[in-house]
Amino acid sequence: MDKTRTFLDVKEYPDTEVQKNRVLTLEEWQEKWVSRRIGFHQEQGHKLLKKHLDTFLKGENGLRVFFPLCGKAVEMKWFADRGHSVVGVEISELGIREFFAEQNLSYTEEPIVEIPGGKIFKSSSGNISLYCCSLFDLPRANIGKFDRIWDRGALVAINPGDRERYADIMLSLTRKGFHYLLAVLCYDPTKHAGSICNIHCLEKVDVFEEQHKSWGIDYIIEKLYLFTEK
Repeated sequence: MDKTRTFLDVKEYPDTEVQKNRVLTLEEWQEKWVSRRIGFHQEQGHKLLKKHLDTFLKGENGLRVFFPLCGKAVEMKWFADRGHSVVGVEISELGIREFFAEQNLSYTEEPIVEIPGGKIFKSSSGNISLYCCSLFDLPRANIGKFDRIWDRGALVAINPGDRERYADIMLSLTRKGFHYLLAVLCYDPTKHAGSICNIHCLEKVDVFEEQHKSWGIDYIIEKLYLFTEK
């Protein structure tokens, strides 16, 4: 069985041809930040992550935590404030700078030697490092392995045709005993329940709002899954 599909096989929206063939360029993602079309950003952080944070961390100290497509997620500071080391990747330099400004954190920046045009932004405290580049270029920077990965919206945002590559990269970044926490809108892990990970559904929440009626849909369910090593 293909381990990529075993690990992550997601349908975050109804399986339409439009969704399956969706392609957004890096330039279009950057433009979302410039034009402030960033409704995906949650100013107060993710409620389900906050609720299940102790389950995710298991009381361990000094963990390395990875945020794929991090944007300016406030949760990065949650982990850093608990003494963990945070690494994120984000294509929008604007999003990264806004994170440091809004969290009142001083930082330095320098080029990523392995990735032409890429930059790395580091908090002065040294426990937050954000890479400004394509996630698919990141392996060249040799960023090491991680104990935890918090994936809220990253897998959803990746173009469907790139998701197998994405899953390969995520797996390559995990340490033994890793925990991968994934928030999606609709997901059925039983379709490819193979031998790579244990899969635990921590919670299902109805997030349907009045505004969604204009989309022509009847429901939206957000689910929080925890992947652990078998």
